[in-house]
Amino acid sequence: MRWRTLPKDESGNVVRGDVLLHECHDTLAFSENRLVACIGVENVVIVETSDAVLVAHQDKTQEVKHIVDLLKKRNRPEIRAHRKIYRPWGWYDSVDMGERFQVKRIVVNPGAALSLQMHHHRAEHWIVVRGTAQVTRADKTFLVSENESTFIPLGTPHRLENPGRVPLEMIEVQSGSYLGEDDIVRFEDKYGRKEN
Repeated sequence: MRWRTLPKDESGNVVRGDVLLHECHDTLAFSENRLVACIGVENVVIVETSDAVLVAHQDKTQEVKHIVDLLKKRNRPEIRAHRKIYRPWGWYDSVDMGERFQVKRIVVNPGAALSLQMHHHRAEHWIVVRGTAQVTRADKTFLVSENESTFIPLGTPHRLENPGRVPLEMIEVQSGSYLGEDDIVRFEDKYGRKEN
């Protein structure tokens, strides 16, 4: 989409999302996730997403390829994956990450299920915030409702399913020595996947 064709305010600005402008002219400001506030800028493009924030002069937007090349050269994770990852069963968003922990928001579509899997290097705590989860942990299957939680010990086969009619929303807290998405051993997967 070319910004020059979009509707503009009286100062020639185009905004989308949660954006506040003060004394700005001919500025394009998009926000997906958080407030973007601009003061006294002209001829600038600002794009905020969950992955990154881009700020560029309007005449230099075609040079974003140089930033992409720098990301590749520095082997930045933004080149390999977005913060929000879509899967056949729904999606997850990596909300926070530290040296030995990661926090994800997970949404599982009605009737969908993650693979029966285990992890060699991490344990997981699951907190249901909306809907009902059907959890398989080792040889037991049980329901976890809103405002309830369960724990998946390291090395334990487990599966998460949404038996309901509304999206299942939960918070997952991972802890362990390695938290990469390649630490998944799949035993069964209704989507035919072998890897994460």
